[in-house]
Amino acid sequence: MSNSYGTIFKITTFGESHGKAVGVVVDGCPAGIEINEDYIQHDLKRRKPGQSILTTQRQEEDKIEILSGVFEGFSTGTPIAMMVLNEDQRSKDYAHIADQFRPSHADYTYFAKYGIRDYRGGGRSSARETLARVAAGAIAKKILSHFGVTVHAYVSQAGPIKLEKSYLELDLSTIENNIVRCPDETIAEKMIAFIDDTRKNRDSIGGVVSCVLKNVPPGLGEPVFDKLHAELGKAMLSINAVKGFEYGSGFDGVAMYGSEHNDEIVNDNGNIRTTTNFSGGIQGGISNGEDIYFRTAFKPVATIMQDQESINESGEKIIVSGKGRHDPCVVPRAVPIVEAMAALVTVDFLLRNNISKIKTFNK
Repeated sequence: MSNSYGTIFKITTFGESHGKAVGVVVDGCPAGIEINEDYIQHDLKRRKPGQSILTTQRQEEDKIEILSGVFEGFSTGTPIAMMVLNEDQRSKDYAHIADQFRPSHADYTYFAKYGIRDYRGGGRSSARETLARVAAGAIAKKILSHFGVTVHAYVSQAGPIKLEKSYLELDLSTIENNIVRCPDETIAEKMIAFIDDTRKNRDSIGGVVSCVLKNVPPGLGEPVFDKLHAELGKAMLSINAVKGFEYGSGFDGVAMYGSEHNDEIVNDNGNIRTTTNFSGGIQGGISNGEDIYFRTAFKPVATIMQDQESINESGEKIIVSGKGRHDPCVVPRAVPIVEAMAALVTVDFLLRNNISKIKTFNK
């Protein structure tokens, strides 16, 4: 069963959207990392529902509880178990689809695989599972901070509204200044208006979350199948509603000549650098010390407040009616999820490189 991720820094998530709780067990965290619930809560607050008009109005405090692996504020090197109790489930909102398959949801595929499904909010296929990843990612980001590595994600597109600027032209410290999490106020206002109009029209829209990791040391990544960009791609594509991933120049690179695209290498007073970074900080599947940047595409939310044609478990034609509380666009809440998965991948590779050197972190 694929409920775990990582090689050394390994997480296993558990729980369902309308179950009693959602949580995660983190194994492989080095001892001596300062961990407290308030720090983890900060990222969970960025992901939680009900935070603005652009998100589902399900009211969950998402209060994290650390059950093990932390003593007097520091990791002990043993498994860290964390849990959030579900508080505002409205399972009755899903009673009408108990035997119906919603278009573009995991309803049919889960039923085809298991012969049974939790129809309440999608059960295990619900994006509520991602709060467990965000909690684990907060710990991963804390470890990365010991190495000076930072992770910043932001919304760069909502529907047709696109931020054309490179991350190098943006002030990433302003990402949290607006509810859509776009570090350009003019574009952010257009995104907010467009998403809100979509919501009022009882529809949904997709978007793009861009992410940049700075100060990643060279040498992270493994040939041949565990390439750094391959694992980042897998991590991003494991997030609910993700339909695409590209890093560096991505698909735009196909229109460039090799003479334009090659990143020339220079020795800058003992620091090996490249004059450009079309490679996105990764060459041969291994980090080269430059910024790692990528884009993740999210589809429109599958649940819309409109009638759609489908079938039931008996194969009969039906009309599915949208009901419940849902995001008109997931990307504002997806920002901390993308950051978390990027941090989990990077920490795992970092520990794989330094496992013989890192035994404990000094308090």
